[in-house]
Amino acid sequence: MLSALTKILVFPGFLFMSAYGLFLEYLDRKVYARLQHRSGPPWYQPLADFLKLLGKETIIPANANQRMFRILPVISLSAVATAFIYVPVLAKAPSASFEGDLIIVLYLLTIPTVSLFLAGWYSRSVYATIGSVRTLTQMFAYEVPLFMALLAPALIAQTWSVTGMAEFYSQNPLYHLLNIPAFFVALISGQGKLERAPFDLPEAETEIVAGPLVEYSGKLLAIFKMSAVCELVLIASLISAVFLPLMTGNPLLDFLLYLIKTMAVLLFLALLRSAMARLRMDQMIKFCWRILTPIAVVQIIINLVIRGVL
Repeated sequence: MLSALTKILVFPGFLFMSAYGLFLEYLDRKVYARLQHRSGPPWYQPLADFLKLLGKETIIPANANQRMFRILPVISLSAVATAFIYVPVLAKAPSASFEGDLIIVLYLLTIPTVSLFLAGWYSRSVYATIGSVRTLTQMFAYEVPLFMALLAPALIAQTWSVTGMAEFYSQNPLYHLLNIPAFFVALISGQGKLERAPFDLPEAETEIVAGPLVEYSGKLLAIFKMSAVCELVLIASLISAVFLPLMTGNPLLDFLLYLIKTMAVLLFLALLRSAMARLRMDQMIKFCWRILTPIAVVQIIINLVIRGVL
């Protein structure tokens, strides 16, 4: 019982995810700054920002829904933390792993986005409402290609377990070549899921300040920010487990490979963020539905044919 709680709360659970998320945020900001010929923040800046928010006063608008305003950040962070316990970090399967946990992870991935939408909606602020509507509209654009891209490799592996897929592709590395289109669809759609440039429409600072979180401050804003950095870890870990599974059986070596793979995914996302300007909402919807979704559909058809042959 104590061992299971340690895995959920400490390693490779919530504390590890939070600490690694702060490190990935630092790495992302550092790479982004260097690409713009800036020095970037020191290594402790994300932690300092988080602690500063914890020490600030929490102000809740008078016309906001008090109960929902307070509980939504906790729901968002809890969903991300729960999803992470199904993603393999070490050589062996997580203690919570079971057949079909990929579906649970995809379901839990929608909760932070819905929480962000409701946070802006219940803030009763003009900017927050605009940001929340953008959040929901954007979700309908990227979720279909993202989920299809993550489900496509499961058809060849013939398992709906994240760990099962990682083990299958680790033992059959040549099948990775078939999923390259889905890999890039997942990377680009994941950028939209994280609401990073060029898909940062809900929190466009030059247009609507901070979007759905414009009325949040103090501890509640800190929880939302922590949920965002943990979601970055979750997306990078999930893409690494599904498309870049390299398992040696050695826990230490597998953990080092996990760090390398997730940082490689982050570097690609950072390059994408720095190389492209923000899209308009209509441009993003057209891009997701006319380009990413057809690629994901073709990938699923190809994988279904291959599964029939196998």
